[in-house]
Amino acid sequence: MSASKKPLPVVNPWALPFWEGARDEKLVIQKCRDCGKFVFYPRIVCPHCFSQALEWEQVSGRGTVYSYTVVENNAPSYFQDEMPYVVALVRLAEGVQMMSNIVGCDPYSVRCDMPVEVVFEKVNEEFTLPKFRPAEEG
Repeated sequence: MSASKKPLPVVNPWALPFWEGARDEKLVIQKCRDCGKFVFYPRIVCPHCFSQALEWEQVSGRGTVYSYTVVENNAPSYFQDEMPYVVALVRLAEGVQMMSNIVGCDPYSVRCDMPVEVVFEKVNEEFTLPKFRPAEEG
């Protein structure tokens, strides 16, 4: 199966800045001007204080693996050629969690609390996906 046939994200209007940032190889997430908390996934209102005063801010792209799984078996799909691969919940330094892939290492070397940093994988002219690779500790 061709990699170009993989499903692409569905982009809601309020999430467009996230995808535009990724296309420019910048990790941007929302921050509430009223309560000061970061928000991810993109929303229309702050889930902490219900304010609509959300703005976009470029973040460090650094974090740690909170949880993960190594996908070894996936019924026939467009991801079959990539097995095994890691799907992880990454806790960003800014405190929010983001689901992505861990790349650039042996899938079986991934562990909880492992430091990671964002990298970007260009899918096509429209989409670039933020993924994470192991980072130096400290």
